[in-house]
Amino acid sequence: MPFDRRRFLIASGVTGGLAAAAGGGVLTYRDLHHASTEHPLAGGGILVVVTLYGGNDGLNMVIPADDPAYQAARPELAYPAGEALPLSDGLALHPALTGLHGRWNAHQLAIVRGVGYPKPDHSHFRSMAIWQTASPDTAATTGWLGRWLDAQAKADPKAASSVAALRAISIGPTLAPLVVGASTAAAAVPTGSFKAPGGALGQELNLLYRPDRADGPLAARVASSGADLFTVAGALGPVLGTKSDQAQAPTGQLDAGADPAAGPTAGPTAAGTTGKGGTTGKGGTAAKGDAGELGAQLDVVAACIRAGVPTRVYSVNLGGFDTHTEEKATQARLLGQLDAALTRFQTTIGTDPHGAAVTTLVYSEFGRRVAANANNGTDHGTAAPVLVLGSRVKGGFYGDQPSLTNLDDGDLKATTDFRSVYATVLERVLASEAGPVLGSGEHFPRLTFV
Repeated sequence: MPFDRRRFLIASGVTGGLAAAAGGGVLTYRDLHHASTEHPLAGGGILVVVTLYGGNDGLNMVIPADDPAYQAARPELAYPAGEALPLSDGLALHPALTGLHGRWNAHQLAIVRGVGYPKPDHSHFRSMAIWQTASPDTAATTGWLGRWLDAQAKADPKAASSVAALRAISIGPTLAPLVVGASTAAAAVPTGSFKAPGGALGQELNLLYRPDRADGPLAARVASSGADLFTVAGALGPVLGTKSDQAQAPTGQLDAGADPAAGPTAGPTAAGTTGKGGTTGKGGTAAKGDAGELGAQLDVVAACIRAGVPTRVYSVNLGGFDTHTEEKATQARLLGQLDAALTRFQTTIGTDPHGAAVTTLVYSEFGRRVAANANNGTDHGTAAPVLVLGSRVKGGFYGDQPSLTNLDDGDLKATTDFRSVYATVLERVLASEAGPVLGSGEHFPRLTFV
């Protein structure tokens, strides 16, 4: 039976999932390499967003070591000042964050304290939806960087399809909701191999994905998604296919093709919530250089940046931070992976001409409660620190440190609205107006970390 284009696109729209329905495409490594040669990265900033799924305990990441209320609230979980890595203002970093501590000393790490949103929600799903949509008061259906993508498409409707499809990239098996807009979405790129159909099937699919004025909105978006996949089919192999094309990782650390280490990696589901795995367990601290799955994702980002791929936003993630039980060892292992991955990434891009343009933002959907629970863990909380790093970053503290005694029913009171962080990176990293993304009716104070 011959292909029927309309029926094929309708079926694709039903089964293609979020990426197809929203206009996102699955791109191969070779796609990205081809785009880098046809449309090399020009001047401008690059934003890498790291999502920590599960609710990272900010009090044990940026530690108020000199505050007696910290030790009193969680005597078994608290780190003594002598074990933590000193910063200033009586604060210290978790002992596993040695690489980030080096960035702090180099004035390339900013810590935004007490970040949250009004009327906090303790639900993983709702809180992560708020962070990813930047819409605390409404049930928005678009991500904040998805709206940025929509604005870019509107401002430059004649951009080449290979460039438009590559403005933002979501690394990993799922398309992060924060990069899904109303009419556009980030491209999804796996960390492993992916091969677009070839031969006669590939030719037929290319024909089926051609634009047609008779298509309805959904069919047109599905066709666009499929066309993106074939726009520069198979072209990134030379970027990541051989070690010579990859960034040179420090000795003893994983390369982009390495099998990520096992561990608590509960990550986002299709809805952007956390999975069940890796939330408990005694575990141990991460081995030096063990960057895990996040390291594999950031290796892809680093290779794209070094190749000059015309991408402005990258989304990566690490899960498993829902530490209700036996938190100390689990978080130490995860923060060790985070530190190894970020340190390797910053080292890799540090010698590249494009590396100076990169700013990395690290956040989680909420912090944990101040007091430990009965299971040597902590329960869902509210405000937490956000990390920003890069060679352009003005290191130091931003925002006020929340009080550990003046609490909101056991929770920290936010001192910095998360939309101030977003507005700052939109304007000063992506050189874009914050109003179309965050709403023109409200003004959020800009921070000075870039």
